[in-house]
Amino acid sequence: MKLHANNTQKYQTITAYDESGVEINAVRFNHSLVVLPETPPVAWPVSSFDELAPAHFEAIQAMQPQVVILGTGNTQRFVHPRLVSALTAVHVGVESMDNHAACRTYNILMAEGRKVALALIIGNQAA
Repeated sequence: MKLHANNTQKYQTITAYDESGVEINAVRFNHSLVVLPETPPVAWPVSSFDELAPAHFEAIQAMQPQVVILGTGNTQRFVHPRLVSALTAVHVGVESMDNHAACRTYNILMAEGRKVALALIIGNQAA
């Protein structure tokens, strides 16, 4: 799905997404990544939901987001609270949704000026 351009060109904006990846400012990514509005996307070493570990979320917590949108692949899955304890300990919320909804939600929150982190799992999408 292609998205419409807006006035957020200086930020990391999701410009397209599909089942196998995402475009950020028209650059294609086919691997899991973490995206924040004002910093370049970084690779996230997660290829499936089932391999998530506390260390994956501790790395995101070090980026100091206000909220984390977790894209769990083609279907929505919910992460166990013990995995995100580093984030909840500092009052950072984590919302789980499928990747398409996560991309849309990230763009909305980013456009509102929120320091949102989008953590997308792209790869083995087996549920």
